[in-house]
Amino acid sequence: MNTDGSDAPGRFPFTSGIHTDGYLTKSWKVMQYSGFGTASEANSNFHRLLNSGSSGISIAFDLPTQMGISPDSELGSVECGKVGVSIETLDDMSQLLKDIDLENTHISMTINATAPMLLLLVQLVAEKRGYDPTKMRGTLQNDILKEFISRNTYIFPPKESIDLTTQIFQYCQKELPSWNPISVSGYHFEEAGATPAQEVGFAISNAIEYLRSANGRELDLELLASKFTFFFSSTENVVEQVCKFRAARTVWAYIMKNDFGFTNSKTQRMRIHAQTAGSELTFKDPINNIARTTLQALGAILGGVQSLHTNSLNEAHSIPTELTSGIAMNIQHIIRHETDITQHSDLFDGSKAIGDLTSKLVLEINQVLELIESYGGARKAVEKNIQKNLIEQNAHLMQLKFESGNKRIIGLNYGLKLPQQEGLIDLHFNSSISDKPLTGMRYGQQKHSIESALEYVEMLKQAENILYPIKQMLSEGYTVSQISEVLKRIYGEYNATI
Repeated sequence: MNTDGSDAPGRFPFTSGIHTDGYLTKSWKVMQYSGFGTASEANSNFHRLLNSGSSGISIAFDLPTQMGISPDSELGSVECGKVGVSIETLDDMSQLLKDIDLENTHISMTINATAPMLLLLVQLVAEKRGYDPTKMRGTLQNDILKEFISRNTYIFPPKESIDLTTQIFQYCQKELPSWNPISVSGYHFEEAGATPAQEVGFAISNAIEYLRSANGRELDLELLASKFTFFFSSTENVVEQVCKFRAARTVWAYIMKNDFGFTNSKTQRMRIHAQTAGSELTFKDPINNIARTTLQALGAILGGVQSLHTNSLNEAHSIPTELTSGIAMNIQHIIRHETDITQHSDLFDGSKAIGDLTSKLVLEINQVLELIESYGGARKAVEKNIQKNLIEQNAHLMQLKFESGNKRIIGLNYGLKLPQQEGLIDLHFNSSISDKPLTGMRYGQQKHSIESALEYVEMLKQAENILYPIKQMLSEGYTVSQISEVLKRIYGEYNATI
């Protein structure tokens, strides 16, 4: 395996990049993760981001939407609209996507347990407006295994959750062929404390599990694999991150070629979306976070990612304000347009330091993959809490390193103390619902009772692909939370064991 940095861009195993010319002819997509409050508020922000140079919209959903909890319930109302936009009905989704060109705007949705409902709501809105769903472009996160490892917004047990994920694969291949039906995430592992090798290794092992589970579902498996995208973090360790992305592409290319026998070069190319590491941004002296985010962005860009989200300086205080999100996006625009970094297809061609560290990470990632395989694959390892325990162990070591003073963080335990910054920049987002529940501010009202929804249980059980009857229910006015309750009757609920 040649991992010394001399592999030409655009050629197997794509160590130095998936495009021959790097960013010379095809730049990365500038993305901004956004969503808060009502569908109307979120829609206004989407238009602002698109007008300021975003390459698409990346939708953040609130916790009730993510977990299929009614926003009008006692539990749901507390979190409704707080960490993302609240979407419960078809009318809500219609308002969220108001005046957005659904054929020419890439729509990314960070949604997992309730992914079928949110995807189908987008399709229903598009069809109602006369768009051709086969031409719509988007990415669905739909990576439920990482929820069991680090985020915990799951509903159904692992085996049944993966079955639902693979039915989405099948549906998209037939009905939404331009969509990427999954974005396999390692980002949340790094944020929770994983090493670079664990971040990549756990993500790739999850991707392998999904492909194995999809085998036999009347799917073109190689075409499906070509639609897989990956989502990784980019930290301040710029050189390490460059090598991490190079190593990830190398390992994936060999797995696709040797383990799965896929010959299409498109399938062998790992497409990566990166987000700067929010866990490295500090509450104290947040102005310093601009420098941190710039370094993190450089690591991703020099590592050859296909799209990038840069976090705002007030990440530890609030969701982005209009000013802080603008600064974050402009970091990408400054790197792209005011530096010469993008004028080279591979800045590290022939670099021994890059080659050696890339080779080391390739070895470590493969060791992680072998470990997960020894437990029977990603799902069985998840059920034994293997990944979660390893991440927690490393997070503990990192915290001890900080507390001992061996890890310096400017503004916390080292460096100049900056003057008070609250008066310099508004760090807190203002919203009509920032301090109160969203109940009563919805666009679509509940049209059916839960008892009526539960009458669909048998129909869904007998469906060859469950997304078709779910689409029918959504079109008839049933809500995300009601359909989630129906699915609980079919799949059950999952309670993790420690």
